[in-house]
Amino acid sequence: MTPEEIKRVQSTWAQVAPIREQAAALFYARLFELDPSLKPLFKGDMQMQGQKLMAMIGTAVSGLTQPATILSALQDLGRRHVGYGVQDPHYDTVGAALLWTLETGLGPAFTPETRQAWAKTYDLVAGVMKDAAATPSR
Repeated sequence: MTPEEIKRVQSTWAQVAPIREQAAALFYARLFELDPSLKPLFKGDMQMQGQKLMAMIGTAVSGLTQPATILSALQDLGRRHVGYGVQDPHYDTVGAALLWTLETGLGPAFTPETRQAWAKTYDLVAGVMKDAAATPSR
């Protein structure tokens, strides 16, 4: 990612952070609308799940300037998601729900350039997670 893309993602995330609870609710509503079969994968308190999601996105966004600092956490997350029943195609649905949520929450600030930067960010995160999920634990 370019420094400009990283800056764009980080600045728009700063706008989402104050509304993270609403953003998480929007995200999960959209996710389950896009693929209702994913709902059974979530067995716990959805408000807590939303808090975890927002914290992880915040960590990933903060780590964009030094990806090595978040690599291990993303790999662990990818391996854990296998145990939850997450499969590769689910990542596309999650990405679509995330971009929709950002567009909804940011409104006009979600420019085509911002969408592209966020898509690159998500592809990076999802790629690391999927690679780790496909690699047997040592």
